[in-house]
Amino acid sequence: MREIIQAVRGMNDLLPGDSAAWQSLERAARETFAEYGYREIRVPVLERTELFKRSIGEFTDIVEKEMYTFLDRGDDSLTLRPEATAGIVRACLSNGLLHNQRQKLWCMGPMFRYERPQKGRYRQFHQIDVEALGFEGPDVDAELILMSARLWRRLGIGGVSLQLNSLGTPESRTTYRGKLVEYFRRHESSLDEDSRRRLEGNPMRILDSKNPAMREVVAGAPLITDHLDPASAEHFDRLRSQLDDAGLAFTVNPRLVRGLDYYSRTVFEWITSDLGSQDAVCSGGRYDGLVAQLGGEPVPAIGWALGEERVVELMRLQGRADAEPTVDVYLALAGTAAERAGLQLAERLRDALPGLRIETNCGGGSFKSQLKRADRSGARLAVILGDDELARGVATLKPLRETTEQRPVPLDELPGALTAAGVTAGRGPH
Repeated sequence: MREIIQAVRGMNDLLPGDSAAWQSLERAARETFAEYGYREIRVPVLERTELFKRSIGEFTDIVEKEMYTFLDRGDDSLTLRPEATAGIVRACLSNGLLHNQRQKLWCMGPMFRYERPQKGRYRQFHQIDVEALGFEGPDVDAELILMSARLWRRLGIGGVSLQLNSLGTPESRTTYRGKLVEYFRRHESSLDEDSRRRLEGNPMRILDSKNPAMREVVAGAPLITDHLDPASAEHFDRLRSQLDDAGLAFTVNPRLVRGLDYYSRTVFEWITSDLGSQDAVCSGGRYDGLVAQLGGEPVPAIGWALGEERVVELMRLQGRADAEPTVDVYLALAGTAAERAGLQLAERLRDALPGLRIETNCGGGSFKSQLKRADRSGARLAVILGDDELARGVATLKPLRETTEQRPVPLDELPGALTAAGVTAGRGPH
């Protein structure tokens, strides 16, 4: 017997019994985004490596350690996307979507990073991304954050809290960067290896260190909110006022810097204590310089992304994950003529009751084994069609979850009988 090939480490199968919660999340996201006027965009999972080097930054862990990069047969360096924003911006530039236009977009799909697999963090993971391009003021920042809050309410998720910060402009960050380097050089003996390396390339990433031994030295570092340029400070004040006016609670976290180099001004995260160390479930911010960085004219932009695996796990922990959809009706077939007629009967029922989930017995089997399958399917009702019933133009309607008696029903009256028995098309039994 040949050895069974296993999945690649960190790339997990989504099994049918788990898909309902994912569908619930994605359906809620689509409905929420439509209510705010955001449109779907789909971009490739494979991009030129240079796209991510120019956007994410040479000195980030993503580019240095985590990207799946390879040379194709034409010796072009390609990378499986580690995040979606850069690809969306590239698509907008490639297709002229930013020429005298503003865009409100969303997408969802798999991303890839070579990380140590753990709960809530996988090498293939899935994100839902929202991006607004061409909007300069803090009103769109507030809208995007309020939209994420509405999504939590729609999903019934509680216990998530919002953290805000502002990174200022590249110019004000240059001033802050100098003060940060000066501070960390005075404490260089306390820095770990990664932090010493980042000190030369991107010292702000030191503030994002997860090393507990670094906690004290990071806590004493200068605060970026004390070094904002006047325009960024005003932008941040107006954003906070708009969130206050909307009644949305938040905490200003001056240590929140985000892991990608392209962020500027507003950054934010939704965090939870329910997922252990993987506490961020949705993160985002402004990236006003990214479009120009990728070759376009300067365009202000902001977006956020949520990790589907983490949100689905949070839904499960809070009892908000939908159960696997069950079959409404199981069609059992006994006899050669009934088997031939069964598929056509099932199609007529689906035509009459759009959305009806009806499973037709396929592959034969005894009447007893078919009823066992009907029970395992979760269906509330079985429709039994044998050669004798077919000859008389009837089928037997058999309740599977109640003690009421089975009864014959004329074939042309089956849709009405199913509805009367409590099977509502598209919603299952009630």
